[in-house]
Amino acid sequence: MNKYFNNWKVLTAAGVQRMAYCKGIVSVLLAVMLTSVAFAQKTVSGKVTDLTDGSPLPGVAVSVKGTTTGTQTDASGSYQVAVPANATLVFSFIGKATQEIAVGNRSMIDVKLVDDNKILQEVVVVGYGTQKKQDLTGSITSITSTDFVKGNIATPEQLVSGKLAGVQITSNGGAPGSGSRIRIRGGSSLSASNDPLIVIDGIPLDNSNVSGAANPLSFINPNDIESFNILKDASAAAIYGSRAANGVIIITTKKGSKKDKLNVAFSTLFSSASRVNNVDVLTADEFRTAVNTYGTATQQKLMGNANTNWQDQIFRTALSSDNNLSVTGNLKTMPYRVSVGYTKQNGILKTSSMDRTSTSVGLTPTFFKSHLKLDINFKYSSTKSNFADEGAIGSAIGFDPTQNVYAENKFGGYFQWLAQNGDLAGLAPINPLALLNLKSNVGTLNRMIGNIQADYKFHFFPDLRAVWNVGFDRSNTRGDQTESNLLSATSFTNQGSVGYYTQTRNNFTNQFYLNYVKGLNGQSINIMAGAENQGFVRENENGTTYGNSGVVPIYSYFKTDYALLSFFGRLNYSLNDKYLATVTVRRDGSSRFAPENRWGTFPSVALAWKINKEFKNDEIFSDLKLRFGWGLTGQQDLSTGDYPYLNAYTKGQGLKYQFGDRYYDVLRPNAYDPNIKWEQTASTNLGLDFGLKKARISGSIDVYQKKTTDLINEIDVAAGSNFSNKVTTNVGTLENKGLEVVINYTPIMNKNFNWDISGNFTYNERKITALTKVDNPTYVGVLVGGISGGVGNYAQVHSTGYTPNTFFVYKQVYDEAGKPIEGLFADLNGDGKITELDRYRYQSAVPKYFLGFSSQMSYKKASLGFVMRSNIGNYALNNIYSSMATYQNITGAGNFINNVSANVLETNFKTRTDQTILSDYYVQNASFLRMDNLNVGYNLSDLFRAKKIQAQLSFVVQNVFVITKYKGLDPEIADGIDRQIYPRPRTYSVGLNINF
Repeated sequence: MNKYFNNWKVLTAAGVQRMAYCKGIVSVLLAVMLTSVAFAQKTVSGKVTDLTDGSPLPGVAVSVKGTTTGTQTDASGSYQVAVPANATLVFSFIGKATQEIAVGNRSMIDVKLVDDNKILQEVVVVGYGTQKKQDLTGSITSITSTDFVKGNIATPEQLVSGKLAGVQITSNGGAPGSGSRIRIRGGSSLSASNDPLIVIDGIPLDNSNVSGAANPLSFINPNDIESFNILKDASAAAIYGSRAANGVIIITTKKGSKKDKLNVAFSTLFSSASRVNNVDVLTADEFRTAVNTYGTATQQKLMGNANTNWQDQIFRTALSSDNNLSVTGNLKTMPYRVSVGYTKQNGILKTSSMDRTSTSVGLTPTFFKSHLKLDINFKYSSTKSNFADEGAIGSAIGFDPTQNVYAENKFGGYFQWLAQNGDLAGLAPINPLALLNLKSNVGTLNRMIGNIQADYKFHFFPDLRAVWNVGFDRSNTRGDQTESNLLSATSFTNQGSVGYYTQTRNNFTNQFYLNYVKGLNGQSINIMAGAENQGFVRENENGTTYGNSGVVPIYSYFKTDYALLSFFGRLNYSLNDKYLATVTVRRDGSSRFAPENRWGTFPSVALAWKINKEFKNDEIFSDLKLRFGWGLTGQQDLSTGDYPYLNAYTKGQGLKYQFGDRYYDVLRPNAYDPNIKWEQTASTNLGLDFGLKKARISGSIDVYQKKTTDLINEIDVAAGSNFSNKVTTNVGTLENKGLEVVINYTPIMNKNFNWDISGNFTYNERKITALTKVDNPTYVGVLVGGISGGVGNYAQVHSTGYTPNTFFVYKQVYDEAGKPIEGLFADLNGDGKITELDRYRYQSAVPKYFLGFSSQMSYKKASLGFVMRSNIGNYALNNIYSSMATYQNITGAGNFINNVSANVLETNFKTRTDQTILSDYYVQNASFLRMDNLNVGYNLSDLFRAKKIQAQLSFVVQNVFVITKYKGLDPEIADGIDRQIYPRPRTYSVGLNINF
């Protein structure tokens, strides 16, 4: 105001009089305005307490509805806030139901908050039904879409990576749509599958790989998933019996509800991915120095004049997009949800990509006054994958950096190593860029999965329900593979080839069960009993025709099927809502075993005590429950075919026998064991669930032990005793024991600022306790873990008393400076020479500890969050170092030279031997801390005039950083042997979500 008064003073000679006059008018106006405000606003105060025991509640958010005005209660539960006329106060506190109270004429408002029944009554999906979370007796973890990992998520398991205690998810690499290895509490098998059973909307999936897809779960659009429920211990998983030894993951997709009005949601995400770093090899100048020092005159003449980084040539910055549209609503008595999605994911390795179109339909109508409920689900996806030849990665690592990428020749214009006759050198590496551009492998997978579940509550007996669930899982795959004749040496190989492969899968599930629920005098029982039949049919065909007419075409056809028949039951009992008991039993029959071994019985029992219910005026705990469970689960997912008890025959690949003027296929007998039977895992779990009211802390602690007997194991057998030197049979025992801790904490919660923190810790020790039917202390074990750099070399062993996949290596000797001495190893058995008998067991590929930590903060309209993971105690054999880190590797077996690992500059190793390749020097600490995800979001809803429109903008970085001592490209290697992997890229994504 003074600024304007001063201006008036300058502009008029009567400035002083006019200024005084205006100031008087302004004073009157201000007085009127302040008086109006005083009458329009007032102060409201009061106290907020717990309805149950009357205790004060500090930290309760008190806000004026529709404004940003608000406060919090103090340590005594008291508050004071200025409110306008006709205001409504909103009282919110974690674990309590939110209350809205109109102020009216009151200046003192006391509030009593009640427990939020939605939280206490949260429903968790278990096998063949649901249970309230507070009534669970087994070790079950549930995570919903609000807590999923954000970003460029192509496959479902990535949604929960790092979020779950006891669940280790390791990506198989960075290829588009690439799958992950999922392990729940270690793994219960050696040669049989260690994958958990996955159930989608009540349909158990086949665990075997699907041709034409990098991941058997890639057909599911992650945007359609509502929740994951993980059954970890046998008391929870035994209801699935025959396939639950490695845990169960129940995926539930999004549905409509009767409360829904028409809602349209659209999301789009644009991503850019690039590799983080290179495999460390010699630069062109370092390579020239090495060849000039250690190479022959002939090899020195092979060098070129270029400075080529071959890894730069095969990798790219990959752009991807993901778009999804869903419509949710309620048509009279039929809630529905329909969605479509399209994902285009390009890989950082040139020519690799995945295109997926998906659709999902969910209908949940009710009839006869809700006595009959139907749950109808249908999902379809078509996925086209371009599988780049990942051999180009290894070729790029080892290709001569002094050569140009291109050359004028008859091999497509790419530089290649040539023999003296002008053809490709037979043993030489192929130009890595040519491998990508002159080879093609395109697979198209069409897959549909659907089910109809009818849930009928009897009119004349409402305590009894009948549930019938019928579902199918069908897929067909067509793949085409071509290799240009420009990649072939005309004198020796096939001069190019054209191949194809097809696969058809027809699986079905038919379930029926009855469920009786009754409560009386503080007691309640829930009895469920039913039967299930599952069938799995797989049909494969492939063929290859070669450009060289002298090479016989290869064609094969294979069809197999197996079936499961099951009977199951469960009893849940509750006394005074304090003492809980669950008993289950399942009897399974599998066609994979002989009739006398076909059936297995899998029981479980679990007990729980709600300790906090013993205290009437408990001011500390919102939850305190002790759990104990024991159960038996089975395993019949084999790696050696569907009928290992039969003396079957396999057609020889490309082998023919001439009889007269005709050629006939040759059949060879398979190794078999007529007495093979179920592998069984007994599991014991002791758990404690807890929640602290005022501290806003909740979590759980679980201690467990799993013992597997009659291991389905591939073992060596004496020559002539079977049709192979290895046979799959039941022999050995395996033990897992561990500890899981989960902590959830909300340090800040008010109207403007919320902060949630979650952490999980898992300790798991996995040990083989027997591998032979009789004690044999001299038995080394089963060699596993094939490596590059030699023929028939295995770097790991399964041995009694050790963790599976323990490294089996030679002990390197070092000089006083700590540098490894070439060719010198410890003579551990003291016989004066270095032989196989001097190998020893050293470290393991399996981490003993793994952790997850996540945080999500929101301030007004902005949000910030991250997810981190850590593996501790795992080691990896750097096979790139061990196979490429000697100067001998420079020299090829013909008219070519190879690059080598830069590690040779540290060791100065000159000769590669079998002992060198298996030196413990190359077994490196692969523990790591990785930030998987960093996300930032902002609510844009205020930009739209229509209040019903909600919009959210997000920015996400994935694979943010890795902290590790490991010297290779990436420490996270599923089997612990770093041969070469498709690098995990760093991905930046910008997304927009709109709901209206």
